[in-house]
Amino acid sequence: MKPRLAFWLALAILALSLCSCRRADERTVLRFWGMGREGEVVAQLIAEFEREHPQIHVEVQQLPWTAAHEKLLTAFAGDALPDVCQLGNTWLAEFAALGALQPLDGYVAQSPIVEKDDYFTAAWDTNVIGGKLLGLPWYLDTRVLFYRKDLLARAGFLDAPRTWEQWQGAMAAIKSEAGADAYAILLPLDEFEPLLQLALQQDEPLLLDGGTRANFRSAGFRRAFAFYTDMFRQQWAPAMSDTQISNVWNEFARGFNTFYITGPWNIGEFKRRLPAELADAWATAPLPSSDGRGGGVAGGTSLALFASSRQQQAAWQLIEFLSRPAMQLRLHALTGDLPPRRSVWSEPALANDEYAQAFRVQFEQARPPPPVAEWERIAIAMQLAAERVVRGGVSSEDALARLDAEVDAMLEKRRWMRAQEQAR
Repeated sequence: MKPRLAFWLALAILALSLCSCRRADERTVLRFWGMGREGEVVAQLIAEFEREHPQIHVEVQQLPWTAAHEKLLTAFAGDALPDVCQLGNTWLAEFAALGALQPLDGYVAQSPIVEKDDYFTAAWDTNVIGGKLLGLPWYLDTRVLFYRKDLLARAGFLDAPRTWEQWQGAMAAIKSEAGADAYAILLPLDEFEPLLQLALQQDEPLLLDGGTRANFRSAGFRRAFAFYTDMFRQQWAPAMSDTQISNVWNEFARGFNTFYITGPWNIGEFKRRLPAELADAWATAPLPSSDGRGGGVAGGTSLALFASSRQQQAAWQLIEFLSRPAMQLRLHALTGDLPPRRSVWSEPALANDEYAQAFRVQFEQARPPPPVAEWERIAIAMQLAAERVVRGGVSSEDALARLDAEVDAMLEKRRWMRAQEQAR
């Protein structure tokens, strides 16, 4: 090749390279923070988003759940929040109080993809704070009964209980059959979720006056609290925490307990960890309720757009993409997470999953926890109140009076802020 021709060819290649780099540099860059397993697999979904939107590049940062809350607060203080984040729906109220979240109502009103009526009501409602939609449900969580069919049948019951009365009868029979070394149900005392599930089945709210006053001495919470603590008093449940057992799968397999209240991630864990001979010996069922209507807590995570984002339109496009039914189905395939949109449940992967159907039923009756920034502290206080009764011999009346006082103290600032707003 002649020197002059080689020179011009090299120059052309360099020019094309620089042009390509410039086009890449001109792409809109979004930052997405994901937590836990979802943070690991979301890149697989985002790769398809980038193919559809070549002008947008998404940088994914995966955070462990144990560090995510502190990381988010630090980022808020340092004006370094991402554009889009996977946010636990009990954290929404806290970040709403900080003014960190961008309302999504206007985006949803114009969206051909996001349809409010397709979402389970409780899933949607967990994202509405102060009348504004501040997140979109990404996956949904509630706690149902996992139970040993064979042990329940041995005690004389062919079907899972639907009411508290039926459940009490089954637990009494199971304990009588099991003897001193086994129990009807495992309720780790360091978990607040089982008690919360029972409490949210009641008509009375857990907080009053716009989330500024405790209501744990209401008739409904007293009923739930008494039912929960009575399972220990009757010795249907052992007074133990998670750290006092080997693990829940081993105990379930050896018949230490017949019932266990847990979430959808354990469908896959039970399939993998239980011995082959028990493959057909367990099932799931909606949580029994006092009146047979069912119900429980609507948990899970949401996709949130931060108000500080400088690329809000592109960020919304990402949220909208991840909210597609097809993407929610793929997320389920990758993680086992359960979708918050009803239409996805008609797909064979979910419609034919006998273990997932209990969650589908319960989602229709689930309710969100109170949308206050202090909620996680309140939930821990509620769990400690129950533990005082079970382990410490404190009366229910004294425990609930103390719980009301503790929660009222946590909510003092909310009352002050509300009074200031009303005085304006």
